[in-house]
Amino acid sequence: MFDKRRIITIANQKGGVGKTTTAINLATALAAIGQSVLIVDLDPQGNASTGLGIDRRDRKVSSYDILVGEASVGEAAVETAVPNLSIVPSTMDLLGFEMEISQAQDRAFRLKKALVSNGAEKFNYILLDCPPSFNLLTMNAMAAADSVLVPLQCEFFALEGLSQLLETVDQVRRTVNPKLDIQGIVLTMFDARNNLAQQVVNDVRTYLGEKVYQTLIPRNVRVSEAPSYGKPAILYDLKCAGSQAYLQLASEVIQRERMRKVAA
Repeated sequence: MFDKRRIITIANQKGGVGKTTTAINLATALAAIGQSVLIVDLDPQGNASTGLGIDRRDRKVSSYDILVGEASVGEAAVETAVPNLSIVPSTMDLLGFEMEISQAQDRAFRLKKALVSNGAEKFNYILLDCPPSFNLLTMNAMAAADSVLVPLQCEFFALEGLSQLLETVDQVRRTVNPKLDIQGIVLTMFDARNNLAQQVVNDVRTYLGEKVYQTLIPRNVRVSEAPSYGKPAILYDLKCAGSQAYLQLASEVIQRERMRKVAA
């Protein structure tokens, strides 16, 4: 659809904000509306891989292998049960990545190099699921990405965590990727019955304006259950409020991309 693929890092230095859930379900929603999508799982816990039904025994080639140059994206990518969606799974080998290449001059650019290798060019969207911390894996993701999408839980300390992440993005711009953009802020775990949640929405929108997606991802039991069945929510229960919200978010992402292309 677009003349250039979009590489999006999904990151938040705070855990439990719906980061991996957003990666899985946004990728699935983009695939469902006709995009060719790849997730690169950069979290040693491998929750994105598990949530898409990739058994640990089947992760023969992983994101670790593409980072250390032992495999291409094409060799590592595994098709999922979702048409148009593949994943480069992660393993616990990632835990040793930082120590192994800490002295390498190109240590922040390993993923960027991998994503120009054979097999990555066929995807419209590449989503990079990061660990919930700022380490060399997250640095690689931000160095390789066009933009950062930030899932933000509707809770009291949301803005504090967001400020820290925006400082990190500024640091990355100064050092390894001056073109890194904020793709958008997606508010997760929204509960309309909770006055605090609505206040957080208002505060974040006041603070960041149009960078905040209109779509609110609701707190939803079916979305929470889906990973234990190795499925994205959209396959587990298409009609639930969470699935419908992620489909709406995907449409909003594509619409913003069209507008960005027109403005460029």
